[in-house]
Amino acid sequence: MAQYTSLEEKDLKYIWHPCSQMKDYESLAPMIIEKGKGIYLYDIYGKEYIDIISSWWCNLLGHCNEKISSAVKEQLDKLEHVIFANFSHTGAINLSEKLVNIAPRGLNKCNFSDNGSAAVESALKMSFQYQYQSGHPEKRKFMCLSEGYHGETIGALSVGALDLYAKIYEPILIDSIRITAPDCYRCPFNKHRDTCSTECFIYAEAAFEKYGMETCAIILEPLLQGSAGMRIYPKEYLVKLRDICNKYGVILIADEIATGFGRTGRMFAFDHAGISPDIMCISKGLTGGYMPMSITMTTDEIYYAFYDDYNKGKAFMHSHTYSGNPLGCAAANAVLDILEQDKIIEKAQITAEYLNRKMVERFKDHKNIGEIRHIGLINAMELVEDKNTKKPFNAEKRIGYQIYKKALANGLILRPLGNVLYFNPALIITEEQLDTAIDIAYNALISILGE
Repeated sequence: MAQYTSLEEKDLKYIWHPCSQMKDYESLAPMIIEKGKGIYLYDIYGKEYIDIISSWWCNLLGHCNEKISSAVKEQLDKLEHVIFANFSHTGAINLSEKLVNIAPRGLNKCNFSDNGSAAVESALKMSFQYQYQSGHPEKRKFMCLSEGYHGETIGALSVGALDLYAKIYEPILIDSIRITAPDCYRCPFNKHRDTCSTECFIYAEAAFEKYGMETCAIILEPLLQGSAGMRIYPKEYLVKLRDICNKYGVILIADEIATGFGRTGRMFAFDHAGISPDIMCISKGLTGGYMPMSITMTTDEIYYAFYDDYNKGKAFMHSHTYSGNPLGCAAANAVLDILEQDKIIEKAQITAEYLNRKMVERFKDHKNIGEIRHIGLINAMELVEDKNTKKPFNAEKRIGYQIYKKALANGLILRPLGNVLYFNPALIITEEQLDTAIDIAYNALISILGE
């Protein structure tokens, strides 16, 4: 084992880190971060890191944003928490009003939770109970897309389709219907995402024809399947899905946990398609990474299926201790104010054009870069062993992980998704900062794979 400081030794003695094989920590010490500012993090040795992945995609406006910090500090002296059953507070009320005003049309009710998986659980239970109380008890199944990811709790894993997270738990998961998802890089119809007619929607049509009448809801990550490797697909897929859900009476759940609040260049990914889901889950960027919080938004139609005398037993008996937490609401309200007042999303669109142009100039011709795909400020590069056949590297080689370690040594946090390297920075990142990140990423790439 490498020589670690006492703090690193204590970390490994007491902490089981998430989404990690802890044996890897024998050769790569946990980086103990002391402070952060903007897109930068600083460890206990004073080393600077560019947080190009926004600390698991939630740090929307930079670390230690002064306006968000001030809002949380001010709230801390007023009210830290209150039970959210029968009680409320101005922060939650104002936040809900703001969200309804910016969300896709028709999403008028907000149900609070404390993390993304919990928001998904709420959406699944809400849709199931809605169907039952609306005279459709036969609608008990859930549909999802292959390669989808919606969280780590049992319900969320049941509607996910990545074996990395769910395979071992199959015996205790809900049996869901998995539809072959769009895979635009390796399109089986030999089309391109920018010009196709979403021929891949035939898989959804077949699933609905077979199971639509017994399906309660379908959940998907709109336009961007994040954990699958930042797989991007056309907005027309959402339009077709909306129509077929209407036809079969299936609830459409949008998991906008990773795509919301400007990540795709619009406030929400569904905005690109100009349509609305029946339920939308939001988290991550909601509080700018400050506080754990999530919200499940839904329509009046769904809400009123639960609205009746108490003794009728129709209430949504689902709760979380930290639902509507005032500190989280203060952070979220500040985030929404900054997005609006400083025109952050509009400015980020300009930066996004610059980033993609520079990524293409620097990486496109490398022999092992199969595709550079992008949406908003998110840019992903798929590493392949053979560019012509699109053959991926053997997962056992951990090529992405090797590049990650090289970049880390030079102050860039990449954290790949298998063979996919990606940039998903805070929306406030500058062109100069992106240039530095690109340089480090490129040098890390060629140090492992050559020029």
